[in-house]
Amino acid sequence: MTRLKPYLYVAPLVLLLGFVFGTSLVRMFEFSFKMIRGVDGPWIGWRNYRLVLNQPLFWESVGHNLQLLLAIPILIGLSLLTALLLYERLRGWTLWRAVLFLPYVLAIPIIAVVMKQMFQFNGPVNEVLRWLSLDFMALDWIGSPDIALWTVMGLIVWREAALGTILFLARLLSLDESLVEAARIEGANWWQRAWHILIPQMRGVIEFFSVICVITMLSAVFAYVYILGGGRGGPGTSTMVIELYIYNALTRQSLPGIAAAVSVMLFVVSLGLIYLLFVVRRRQDD
Repeated sequence: MTRLKPYLYVAPLVLLLGFVFGTSLVRMFEFSFKMIRGVDGPWIGWRNYRLVLNQPLFWESVGHNLQLLLAIPILIGLSLLTALLLYERLRGWTLWRAVLFLPYVLAIPIIAVVMKQMFQFNGPVNEVLRWLSLDFMALDWIGSPDIALWTVMGLIVWREAALGTILFLARLLSLDESLVEAARIEGANWWQRAWHILIPQMRGVIEFFSVICVITMLSAVFAYVYILGGGRGGPGTSTMVIELYIYNALTRQSLPGIAAAVSVMLFVVSLGLIYLLFVVRRRQDD
């Protein structure tokens, strides 16, 4: 009974969460096999999935999400470098820590609206570049189909790096500093201390943040692309991602079955990738 006592305390909350999310998840799977009209519809089997898989726009959305995954190494590297610099406790490091975390505190729509104004073709960013005689760099960051998704990626990296920095810095501050001091006395430079002492002890939190980054790039970029892309994945379909595809199918095309089918595929793929990450970690531990 003593062993069960902690689980009994959390059981009511677990049951509540299981009911809320479990019911929605079951309904989502059910809707993906039906032609929904209103609140229900006839069973049509795999037809929704076949329709989705035959749509070029769906595959274009998948490609855009895969392109966003390219930002993960940059995101992790930038967060790690910033955390290591803050760990050196440079002058004013507590102030810089607060400033760097500020973007993550602000709501995504607020940041996206501000950035959309700044990166307009005649916006402040391009005006500064022109003033510096760097006209060749004054691009149409949001209005060009070739650049728009990269602009979104840059905004995501800038905001999400704040979370990574705080996670990594929290881990660094919890380490035993005697090893670092010993290495400093032995003459190890900053890079040697970071690479051989600090980073190996951060492996767990780096893997945890990697999982968060994968989830973010696959299923948590809707607010960015909705605002920067004008609500339709623009210009054209250059910023169309899977989440926005689901939103359009549900609200603008009134096709809940299609939206549910894509949601199920996104859910299964996300679980699969997360599972693979944990398998890799388990094998490395062995």
